[in-house]
Amino acid sequence: MEIKRNATAHWEGSGKDGKGTLTTASTVLNGTQYSFNTRFADGVGTNPEELAAAAHSGCFAMQLAFNIQGAGFTATFIDAKAVVTLDPASSSITSSKLTVTASVPGITKEKFDELVGHAEKNCPISKLFNTAISVDATLE
Repeated sequence: MEIKRNATAHWEGSGKDGKGTLTTASTVLNGTQYSFNTRFADGVGTNPEELAAAAHSGCFAMQLAFNIQGAGFTATFIDAKAVVTLDPASSSITSSKLTVTASVPGITKEKFDELVGHAEKNCPISKLFNTAISVDATLE
């Protein structure tokens, strides 16, 4: 069975001087502001790349947790940060760099790295991106 999630964007005005809002079906985002300044400068609000980074870090952390569980371990914690890079000149996302720190009692570094590599390539958001994806992972 497919799972469908949705969000809506509302935009008014030109690309540079206009403004918009984003709303998710769950209402976690509910009329959340975004604009040229939130995307290309330091304005207050969110932007598509920030949301893509949140989606990638969250998806990766959950995939890694499932991988760790499948290998017979339980993570005490997994902290994942994604930095999505946008090249305005080409209007494309050029990379998503994940930095991960985790504590997994009893796991070897080799097994952890194997599970990280699988998560990097197989979390659904990684599969969605058509860009270079990299991960720096630390096991504590």
